[in-house]
Amino acid sequence: MVAVHCGLRAGELLGLKWDDVDLEAGALRVRRTLSETGDGPIFEPPKDGKGRNVPLTNTAVQALRDHLARQMQEIGGGYEDRGLVFASQTGNTMSASNLVNRNFKPLLKRARLPVIRLHDLRHTCATLLLVKGVHPKYVQELLGHANISITLDTYSHVIPGMGNQTVMAMEEVFA
Repeated sequence: MVAVHCGLRAGELLGLKWDDVDLEAGALRVRRTLSETGDGPIFEPPKDGKGRNVPLTNTAVQALRDHLARQMQEIGGGYEDRGLVFASQTGNTMSASNLVNRNFKPLLKRARLPVIRLHDLRHTCATLLLVKGVHPKYVQELLGHANISITLDTYSHVIPGMGNQTVMAMEEVFA
């Protein structure tokens, strides 16, 4: 739910800590990403180096509340609380492949949805926002793209009426 509503990358989801989430204000802060190296998982600064604030929809807030409640119920002996929103059953970091294979793919199967990549939820988020007329600059900021050209180059084909707008503008100018 958070992936599709917020457009987060897998590493950003896995690097998210409860200290980064403000359920009352309906926002989260991307401060780190979890990367997998030959020496094991490490937390690194986000892709742009500075992070970003991400507003949460009411649906995402409720999903996070429900997730936190389940997480608190599941905490038992051997759980090492590292404050991670999306942690393994022992409280440790989770690999992206485990997130996909143990959580995401079974969820798709239960919902009888086609197999897609987790990253496709990020694309879905951007596409839905642009189709609904959200300005590309806001989509860029939400996704954490370094500049607007990345957002426009990737998603301009889904902006409604983009081609027709140029023709209509020229018709108006010369009318």
